[in-house]
Parts: sequence; C-alpha cells; structure tokens
Amino acid sequence: MTRWAQFRRRLDLSAPVAWLGRRTTTELASALAILAAVALSGSLMITGRAAQLDQRQQAALAALADFAAIAVKLPPDVAMDAASMTEADAAYLSAVLTAFQDGPSREATTLEETCRTGRGGAGVRLIRAPVGKPAGLAALETARTTRLTGLGPNVYLVRLAPGELCLNRAVEAVIVRRSVGALEVTVGRVVDPAGSAWRLAVLAVFGVGVLILAAGLTAATFARRRLTTALAKVSKALDRAAVGDFSYRAPEVSVAPELTELSGQVNRTLDRLDELLTWLRDSADQLAHDFRTPLARATARLDQLAASDDARTRARLIREARQDLADISRAMTEAMALRDGEAWSFESVRLDTLAQAAVELYEPIAEQRGVRLSAEVEPVAVLGVRSLLQRAVANLVDNAVKFSPDGGAVIIRARPTDDGPILSVSDQGPGMGKAASAPDSHGMGLAFVRASLRRHGARMTIDDAAPGTIVTAHFAR
Repeated sequence: MTRWAQFRRRLDLSAPVAWLGRRTTTELASALAILAAVALSGSLMITGRAAQLDQRQQAALAALADFAAIAVKLPPDVAMDAASMTEADAAYLSAVLTAFQDGPSREATTLEETCRTGRGGAGVRLIRAPVGKPAGLAALETARTTRLTGLGPNVYLVRLAPGELCLNRAVEAVIVRRSVGALEVTVGRVVDPAGSAWRLAVLAVFGVGVLILAAGLTAATFARRRLTTALAKVSKALDRAAVGDFSYRAPEVSVAPELTELSGQVNRTLDRLDELLTWLRDSADQLAHDFRTPLARATARLDQLAASDDARTRARLIREARQDLADISRAMTEAMALRDGEAWSFESVRLDTLAQAAVELYEPIAEQRGVRLSAEVEPVAVLGVRSLLQRAVANLVDNAVKFSPDGGAVIIRARPTDDGPILSVSDQGPGMGKAASAPDSHGMGLAFVRASLRRHGARMTIDDAAPGTIVTAHFAR
C-alpha cells in the first residue's frame, strides 16, 4: 500500500461527511458562524499574546536603559567594595536610588499613575548593600520571578500582588538584576497590560466577531424561514394535487434558490400528472364517442335486417353490422394498446393519406344525410403515432359530419406551409357557439384531439367558417 493510500485510509472523512449530510441549512449556517467566532477568538488570543510579548520587550529595554543610567550616576568616590563599605555609604547610595525611583526620564509614568490607571511604564528599584537595610521596593526581593531568557541575561518577569506595589491592583514588571561593585541592584519597569495596539486589536477583533456571529445567525434564521416558506408552497401544491386540483404550482424562483430544482421537478411532475389525467378523461370520452357511432350503425342495420325480406339486402346488412362490431373491437384493442404503451412508437405518417382514409370511412354516413364529404390534400408527412393521429382525424370528421346540415359540405385539407404541415376539417354546421349547447358537442371529441396534438408538439385552432367551423391542426416543421 502506497503512502498516499495509507494517508487516505487514515483520513477517513465518511463519518464527518455523513454528519454534515444530516444537518439542516440553518444548523450549518449557525455552526459556521460559531466556528468563525471561535476562529476570531483564537486569533484574538494569539494577537494578545504577541502584544503581551511586545509590551514585555519594551519594558525590558526601558529597564536596561534605566539600569545603565543609574549605574553611570552612582558616585565614584564612594567605597563600592564590601570590605570598606560603611552604613553611611549604603545610606548615601540608597538616597541616590530613591532620587531615580520614578525613572531618569521625565516622560516615564509615575507609580501613582500606574496604580490609578493600570498603565505600565513606572520604574521600580531595589538596592541591597552588604551592610544596612535594603532600599527601594522590598517586594522585588520576595516576589515570584520568571527568567526571560529571550530578552537578555539577568532579565526577569516579576508578578506583584495587590498591596505589594499598588494597593488594589496586581501588576507585572520586567526587572534587570545585576551587581555593581558590592551592591546588588534591581531596576525594572511595570509592563503595560494593554498597549494601544493591543486595545485596538481587541476592539477590532471583538467587533468583527460579534458582526460575523450576528450575521451568521441572522442568515441562518432567514434561510430557515425562506426554506420553510418554500417547502410550505411545495407541500401546498402537492396537497391540492392529491385532491385532484392541478391549478396550483410551486414557485420556482424568488422564494428559495436551494429549492429551485426541486420546485421545478415537482411542477414538471404535476404537469405530467395533469396531462395524464386529462388524457385519461379524454380517452374515456373518446371511447364512449368511438363506441357510440358503430353501435348506432349496428343497431340501425339490425333493425333494417329484421324488416327486410331481400336476401341480398340482408346479407349486406349482416356484413356491415359485422364491420361495425369489428370497429368496436378494434377501438377497444387500440384503447388497451394505448394503456399499455404499445402504440407510442413514432414513425412518419402521411397526413394526406389519413385524410383520404377518413373520407372513405365516413362517406357512407355522409351520403345518408346528403352531406358532401371531400378531401383537398397535398403530399405531406409528420413524425407521430399513427393510431393517435388516425383517431384524431376521424374524430374531427365525425363531428363535422354530425353537425353539418343535410345537403351541406365537409372538406378535409392537408398541405405543407412555411410554418409546418397543417390538417384542417371544415363544415357548414351551426358553428361552435350553437354546437356547444348540443348534448354531444364538438367539445367532447376536440378534447381528445387537443391532447393528441399536444403529444405531437402540435396545436389546434378553431375558426369560424361563416357558416360552420374550421378546426385546424398545426404541426411544427
């Protein structure tokens, strides 16, 4: 196993990824806001540590400068060795140290300012001679110290508890402890716990952290509310579809971009269901329509058969009745094929051939009422399902013949145009306005025609023939 494979095996992210997959958008946004706040807090701690080290370094440099200034100003005529030093010499040197207690520079912070404001910079001193008492801040001798090796030799960090330097405040000081002759001299500066850079960093980071946390939580709340609203609209569309109302659709935009694809898929599914249910209703209507005409013809021929004594007429009527029953059987077979999807293979279908076949099929019925049925066609083909288009054309012709007055004319036209192939059926009936009030109006069969054409990417228009109606099927090129 290669090192990369071993690394990938050790770095198994399946559990974290699975955990993230179970979290909601609101939880993820809140988690990111909290992580951002934690990261800023960490950066604040790092920045604070860097500022603290900088303040200690500044205090160390100031303490070294103070030590050098004090060492230079010690009187050279005073005995500095332990063997010859007297208590008077020690007292004199202590007085000199006291004179420099607040530091040799006028800009140094006083002890009073340090204890009052907490600012650093004040000087602290301690001198111990072989004889006499130590002079200066005695707490420097007993306080806990830490060697600061990175700031130079004999440099220490000392922590002074409340009461040792300031009455109510604990402070830190960086001290330099060295020997000058027989004297052990300790010189230091109080460390500023919050320098100007540190204060600005704290304020900036704190402000940004609060802003990010507030923005993250606000975004999470907004995202939750937006997702809840969008899901409610999707649920509403599904609930209404469950009771058969397909008029409502879930908004696909301007609500929740995260759900745009889901809303689109739901709407497409509802469109498909609506189309299928419409197709189912139209198919049921079409079956009733298709069965009614051959049943009526078969009944009429059986009545004629019972009343006729002519053998040749009876044989013709029996043959025609059988044909009507065969038409019913064929319609049922086509309906079953449509249900099972067996007739959904597309092929090249000649519209002019369908028009001529419809004329031949309905011409006997038209002749009984004196209706002239004709076809004006040009060779034109479309890609579609032959059985559906055949039934659609037959439906249009059946309606036209049914609503045409005795002695009227029905014309079937099929031809190519610049916009695509068209097939139209015109009659001289009462027109759509009056026909719509009839018990079996154009609307019954036209619903099936419209659904069939929609399956083929075509559209249907209905125009006034003055008198009569022209129903046209427009196919795309």
